[in-house]
Amino acid sequence: MGQYALKIALSALVLVAIAEVAKRSTFWAAALASLPLTSLLAFIWLYVDTGDTEKVAALAGGIFWLVLPSLLLFVLLPLLLRNGLGFWFSLLTASAATALAYLGMIKLLALFDIEL
Repeated sequence: MGQYALKIALSALVLVAIAEVAKRSTFWAAALASLPLTSLLAFIWLYVDTGDTEKVAALAGGIFWLVLPSLLLFVLLPLLLRNGLGFWFSLLTASAATALAYLGMIKLLALFDIEL
């Protein structure tokens, strides 16, 4: 149980740090958020829990393929916001488009026999 508490605390610390830094500097918050900290933590937790490097490699490969459609969120959200659409509508629209991009990527990968 202590290991789960540590995982939650460290993961939450990363998110809170980004949110707090963003209040002072969007550049530094973006730089911190752009680091693959979540992925690094996931690799560490997976390896510590399983000791299985193949699972870590599979996770890293899956993350690579799914980062590509996730980039749509970071392109679409600022475009919608800067065109005067409300925050919640823009966030919902960008998130829905990203979800569709994920589905499209999964179908595309299946055509090439790439399994996640």
